[in-house]
Parts: sequence; structure tokens; C-alpha cells
Amino acid sequence: MALNPAELQKLNAMKLVNKMKNAGGHGRPGGTAAPVDRREQRRIDQAAGLVPFAVKLNGDLIAQINALALERKSGVNEIVAELLQKALKK
Repeated sequence: MALNPAELQKLNAMKLVNKMKNAGGHGRPGGTAAPVDRREQRRIDQAAGLVPFAVKLNGDLIAQINALALERKSGVNEIVAELLQKALKK
């Protein structure tokens, strides 16, 4: 069964997306850390004193945070924690 050009492009795009998803580790693009299952990650986070904290933010703000994380080669969690600590000290 031959694929038409549109289907071939879609298939290649899906392969690329999956490859990008699997390339990063723990919120860091290009990370080399082996993936940890959710239960194990929750246990690691709890041992480190981390608590999940979900918020809804403006898309532009999220883009700025992601750009800052990429620029500093850091994770989003670290950037948000740093920014919150600075804001709360004021």
C-alpha cells in the first residue's frame, strides 16, 4: 500500500514528535536522565520536600518562563520557584 505525499509527511511529523518527546528528561530538553515511572518520581519529589502546585497562567507568561528556562538550561520548576522566591521577598 503506497502512501500519498500528505500521509507520508504526517507520518514523518508524528515520528519526529515522538522522538522529541522521548529525547528530553524531566522537563529539560535533550536531557539524558532515564525516565522514571510516576510513582517513583512522586516518591523522589516527596523526599525532596516538593509538593505539586497547579496554577493557570496566561499563555504569554508561560512562553516567557519556558524561554527563560531554555536560556538558562534549567527546568521550568526551578525558574518558577526562583521567580516566586524573589517576588515574595519584596
